[in-house]
Amino acid sequence: MENISNLTDGGDYFDDGLVFLCEYFDISTVEAAFFVLIFIISVIGNSLLICVLVLYEKLKNVTNLFVFNLACSDLIFTATLPFWAVYYLQHWIFGDFMCKFMAAAYFVGLYSSVILLTAMTVDRFVTVVLHNWPINNLKRQRCATGACVGAWIISVAASLSDAMKMQVYEEDMYYYCEPPGIVELGDYFLLPLLFFLPFAIVIFSYCAIIRTVLRASNRKRHRAVAMVLFIVAAFFICWGPYNTLLFIKLFHESEVCETEERLVMVFKICRIFAFSHCCMNPLLYMLSQKLRKHLLQLLYCKTVWRSNERSTVQTNTVIQNVVFTAHNSAVMLDDK
Repeated sequence: MENISNLTDGGDYFDDGLVFLCEYFDISTVEAAFFVLIFIISVIGNSLLICVLVLYEKLKNVTNLFVFNLACSDLIFTATLPFWAVYYLQHWIFGDFMCKFMAAAYFVGLYSSVILLTAMTVDRFVTVVLHNWPINNLKRQRCATGACVGAWIISVAASLSDAMKMQVYEEDMYYYCEPPGIVELGDYFLLPLLFFLPFAIVIFSYCAIIRTVLRASNRKRHRAVAMVLFIVAAFFICWGPYNTLLFIKLFHESEVCETEERLVMVFKICRIFAFSHCCMNPLLYMLSQKLRKHLLQLLYCKTVWRSNERSTVQTNTVIQNVVFTAHNSAVMLDDK
């Protein structure tokens, strides 16, 4: 993962054989604590969201299908956070295989999120702006399913390319999990392709969507578009500064320790903010009153209670029928 985060954390700057040692204020402990907190919130939130969608929504709605896949993507990304927390606190202690595996999971979660969000935006664009297209709900459902499958295939393929570059190596008694050597521009090819390009598609789509929605008077459609807009905007707001800083880093050179210190500090803060996105979707999705109702039902186990209640009613009905039949039979025998 460090091929997207290697920013002179050690504080050494090399130039023409000279070494300048910069004393940085280290926030690795704070960063690791935030990662653990994000991990806990994300696991609870996304697990509850998946349960609500599966038990109550049945994934028949296209938006719910996308959100379900996004929750799975966030959980995959979340699973890597404890490992990065330990890495930033100490060094990489999990071996070369886990280095590659965690990097692959990290990139699968990141790439699948951005592709799914872009597909969700395009679906909103087709539904709202191109509403005259001859497309029915069944065809739309199939397109959404194909988009989700394609997102996972592309994400896995792209992540394997990045993960194979990762390697555990020792330097000054510190074990790194990152690509050895100098990271060049070619290693960042997937960054503009799978972040800035989708970002441009999202901006174009929502400009057209907002213009169309403002002309309409359907409040239900307003709410549906607003919820998707919040989910998509949250991703790009969280990851935007981080990816922008990564891109700037490729062309940034500084011999001033104070400048390097500020850059490292801003980078780590942006990394915390970016990683916190994996616990945002459940909070945003619960803005829906219907979903909040389903969540309360899930927490109070009303589904189980209702099924038990139905079972009890059916049992009582059967017993009553048996008693009634037995009683009638007894009456008939007495008559004879």
